[in-house]
Amino acid sequence: MKGRVTKLVLEYLNLSGTLDGKILNQLDQLRVLSFKGNSISGQIPNFSGLLNLKSLFLSSNNFSGDFPDSITNLHRLKVIVLSGNQISGSIPMSLLKLTRLYVLYLQDNSLVGAIPPLNQTSLRFFNLSNNQLSGQIPLTSALIRFNRSSFSGNINLCGQQIKKPCSNFGPSSSPVSPTVPPSSKPSSKRSKLIKIIAGVCGFLVLCLIGLLVLCFECKYRRKEGSVVEEGRSKTKGILGGSDNGCVNGRNGGGGSGMGDNNGVFSWEGEGLGTLVFLGAGDQQMSYSLEDLLKASAETLGRGTMGSTYKAVMESGFIVTVKRLKDSRYPRVEEFRRHMDLLGRLRHPNLVPLRAYFQAKEERLLVYDYFPNGSLFSLLHGTRTSGGGKPLHWTSCLKIAEDLATGLLYIHQNPGLTHGNLKSSNVLLGPEFESCLTDYGLTVFRDPNMLEEPSATSLFYRAPEIRDMQKPATQQADVYSFGVLLLELLTGKTPFQDLVQEHGTDIPMWVRSVREEETESGDEPASGNEAGDEKLQSLVNVAMACVSFVPENRPSMRDILKMIKDSRAEAQVSSNSSDHSPGRWSDTVQSLHREEHLSI
Repeated sequence: MKGRVTKLVLEYLNLSGTLDGKILNQLDQLRVLSFKGNSISGQIPNFSGLLNLKSLFLSSNNFSGDFPDSITNLHRLKVIVLSGNQISGSIPMSLLKLTRLYVLYLQDNSLVGAIPPLNQTSLRFFNLSNNQLSGQIPLTSALIRFNRSSFSGNINLCGQQIKKPCSNFGPSSSPVSPTVPPSSKPSSKRSKLIKIIAGVCGFLVLCLIGLLVLCFECKYRRKEGSVVEEGRSKTKGILGGSDNGCVNGRNGGGGSGMGDNNGVFSWEGEGLGTLVFLGAGDQQMSYSLEDLLKASAETLGRGTMGSTYKAVMESGFIVTVKRLKDSRYPRVEEFRRHMDLLGRLRHPNLVPLRAYFQAKEERLLVYDYFPNGSLFSLLHGTRTSGGGKPLHWTSCLKIAEDLATGLLYIHQNPGLTHGNLKSSNVLLGPEFESCLTDYGLTVFRDPNMLEEPSATSLFYRAPEIRDMQKPATQQADVYSFGVLLLELLTGKTPFQDLVQEHGTDIPMWVRSVREEETESGDEPASGNEAGDEKLQSLVNVAMACVSFVPENRPSMRDILKMIKDSRAEAQVSSNSSDHSPGRWSDTVQSLHREEHLSI
């Protein structure tokens, strides 16, 4: 970029020898550095000169020596993958300085000592298994979400995450028999009598404790059905209360739960059951369905597929829970197979599906919680119809690339679609990257149910599938993507049928909207004619996407290439150092996307 190297990837090339830090530090514009899968040895060099580095992949080599403390001063670093080496020493506390840390993989090394109290809320991928770490695992908001699989193979670790209590190594509190001289027979008899009495008392105490536990358990079971009802008055219990939330999460909820009008469920008599966790082992989280039952709930939105809630657990951990509207379609086995498929999808531009629960008439999906809101809120605020101001051209290009990348990843799975692409189903990540949610759920809609799409979603749908009984297709996703691009470029909601109303004059309509913003006294989104030219390429992409004939629409792979080419040309040709207003930064994508799938 601009004549400087920003990415150096040399993987699985059987490279040996050591790394020369002095030479590598000259690449001060480097964003991604990867030597994964080689035979490089020696100590990891000082990388203090790589101030722009965001992703470091040195896994599956023969590196030795201490953890490279120099990388903890690279404040932009988000991805650290050092697994499968011979790194020793302790994990430095200075890792806490990396406030944007997103991936930390240190498994299969020889690290010792305690785990630092990592508290970065951005941390999503984490593994320290198969080292020699010891002590209690810190109960921070970042580490509480990971379970045993992220810490396995460290026999001296203890803590809540691995269900192993930490022993109290203080003086024993158990009674000690008095030392009696062997010649004192009466004392010996008294000692035996004391031991017998102590043994009987101990047995009685154990029986009493067992009886109390049994009584408590019976009492708890009797009250189990009332937990939901209590949640209604205390805003406790995510499965309690009525559905009184707002749409699209623009006004927040009132602590409502997820129960029916009576606050009880048909499956309660069957027991609570368990959550089924999805994805790789280190993605499983250390919470249960019972923790969700006790969580306070806030309604984020209600849609055609069901209602969505923010659940705050007693530990402070937050998740998003979607309660599906139809719990009987499809059949259990088909539902389970599709959940397994969706759960394996892991990409920086997808909101990961972490777990699901199903019972006789209840289906819950658990996702990561994204506190930065949706693209809809960014574009339109709390307004329900138009009036939004177009974003800066750098933001438009960045968002468009994020969305195209995530959608292409979905389409790489044969027959899989998003099916419900719209701006309220695009969430903003820790760095305001755009992430798709609610993907792949349209197969759960009963095809025999007569239901009209809402006004907010009708005009995102391709003309050929506006009949809700027709299945979603990847070509229909492309149409929705085109409409979303127009919304992004104009700041207007697609609550009208753009194609039918404006026909082939969509580019003229987009230009007129942007001219109206300028004439009304608002600052134009681009600030100059060059910016408008850069956005014209996105208008052309949108035009191709919203073709009436599905076969004439480009594939997501071709769309992504067009957007990347436009963005690369814009970055090279732009002589402006300005950034998008406030919330956005004109930077390259933070993660090495191809890497993220296999680290």
